Amino acid sequence: MRYLYYLLKPAIPFAVRIRLRRFLTRGLRRLCSRSWPILESAANAPEGWQGWPNGKKFAFVLTHDVESALGLARCQKLMQLDKALGLRSSFNFVPEGEYRVPDSLRVSLEQDGFEVGIHDLHHDGSLYRSARHFRKQARVINEYLRRWGVWGFRSGFMLHELAWIQDLDILYDSSTFDTDPFEPQPDGAGTIFPFWVQSNGIKGYVELPYTLPQDSTLFVLLKETTIDLWIKKLDWIAEHGGMALVITHPDYICFDGRPNDREYAVDLYERLLKYVITKYGDTCWFALPREVAVFVGSHRLSSGQSAHQSLVPSDEEVRGSEPNSFVA
Repeated sequence: MRYLYYLLKPAIPFAVRIRLRRFLTRGLRRLCSRSWPILESAANAPEGWQGWPNGKKFAFVLTHDVESALGLARCQKLMQLDKALGLRSSFNFVPEGEYRVPDSLRVSLEQDGFEVGIHDLHHDGSLYRSARHFRKQARVINEYLRRWGVWGFRSGFMLHELAWIQDLDILYDSSTFDTDPFEPQPDGAGTIFPFWVQSNGIKGYVELPYTLPQDSTLFVLLKETTIDLWIKKLDWIAEHGGMALVITHPDYICFDGRPNDREYAVDLYERLLKYVITKYGDTCWFALPREVAVFVGSHRLSSGQSAHQSLVPSDEEVRGSEPNSFVA
């Protein structure tokens, strides 16, 4: 049924889709008020957890998913905003979506200390149609991973089959969440900490669940006008020493003028960054996803979750550089 929706989605007017999604989201919010945005059990630290680098209280990770040509056109402005506040983030691009990523943009991001990741292949909901179909697309995704020289992946619509993802040549995946009943596949990882995934004797990878509500959920679907939910969840994660990983989309951020029905003012995003810097600047590890993944691997951490076999690779298998925090 889900794949039929994605097949028909291009023919359904946006206004119809957004009205339906807002109606369903409001109902789910009432039903899931005890598990979203905070799932209390997700604060349980993994077995063997020894804390973040240099005694930092928690980790703050900025990621941006670029879904459309409009989002691509706004990447430079978003990058400059992060950079002006002394922060760095990861931009996840769709290799074969409705736009093509200029090599110059990827080079510019990486030269400025940002990270680039792969966001699905087509972003059309087809990736997990079957195991065979996934393996076929995985071969193409792996080619982009090699060509772009990147190590991170996130699927479109947060669809995930953690065992299948091992067909990708990645250091980390970020296609899950601690709790989010509004996603098409709402089974959460149930943790605000990163964890290892490995099965069938295949070399594993680090899973980085997003733990702050997505901007599209808060401001496009729920029509929130403040960042109160972001702050509530962020403070809770900081209190429990977890990872505050946020996904924002330049596609939905209005940098100039008045936001339309599918946008929100950039001021909301900027307030979040300034809040973290002001309140937690000395106690927070501002990290890129790759840095968190390398840290997890190098410290031989175990997720302690029965749903995932938590095995750690050797030092030679940990790809990337040592953690290097960006401090505002």
